[in-house]
Amino acid sequence: MDAAFAGAPTRSLRPVTREHVFPVALPSFAPDRSVRPVPRPDRQSRKVAAAAAVAPAAPVAKKKPDIKPAPTQPFDPLEAAMPQRDGLDAKPSKEGKNVGNGMVRLCRDRKLIGKEIAPVPARVAGCGISKGAIQLYEVNGVKLSTPAVMRCETAQSLSKWIENGVEPAVKRYGGGVVELKVAAGYACRTRNNRKGAKISEHGKGNAIDISAFRLKNGDEISVLKDWGGGKKGRILKKMHKNACGPFGTVLGPRADRYHKDHFHLDVARHRGGPYCR
Repeated sequence: MDAAFAGAPTRSLRPVTREHVFPVALPSFAPDRSVRPVPRPDRQSRKVAAAAAVAPAAPVAKKKPDIKPAPTQPFDPLEAAMPQRDGLDAKPSKEGKNVGNGMVRLCRDRKLIGKEIAPVPARVAGCGISKGAIQLYEVNGVKLSTPAVMRCETAQSLSKWIENGVEPAVKRYGGGVVELKVAAGYACRTRNNRKGAKISEHGKGNAIDISAFRLKNGDEISVLKDWGGGKKGRILKKMHKNACGPFGTVLGPRADRYHKDHFHLDVARHRGGPYCR
């Protein structure tokens, strides 16, 4: 029997499994991703990816600052009960534009300069200026010798007369008019100060009296001294004539003895038209 096995192979001729020849690869040596080739992206996919790469970032909304309301002042009953000042200290109205020294442009006319004042109380029935009282200092660049209190309508008529009546009459004589000598403005009295007479237009803010015109060279044209004589007299007559229209009543030296030394000008209207003497 030993002789029978003497020629036998030292190993079995039966096939063996592969793992006995090639050991199993360790998991740690495996690649992270498959090495199998993948298909390339088509053209449309590349366009989408490129657009996404350059697309701007979405704007970040800014946070609005917290605005806190201004603190309110506590109500003071004593201050609320104090009366408001008016008159010469009153603030200019919306149409009044400050031109310095407390002066404003008046009555919506840039050529009228002065102050807005409080309503003028009536000392006597029929007198007073309840609305629109002003104190006029200058008109059309011509100063008044004394600030005159009147209504806006009177000041506007005076402006028209200076521009269309006085300046054309004087022209360049003496360098032109620079000042009006005011004999009277607002005054609560009867006509010509006569007892029992009607209230004068002066008592309503409707009138102004002018006694002379001062020229740029210092000379003067006086109603009392120059009416009816020479060049100055002719200028005065033109002024008087040109006042009839802008004013409803014009009285001069030929009207009566009360107007020998001045022109009386008022805005009263008469049924038959302007009354000029």
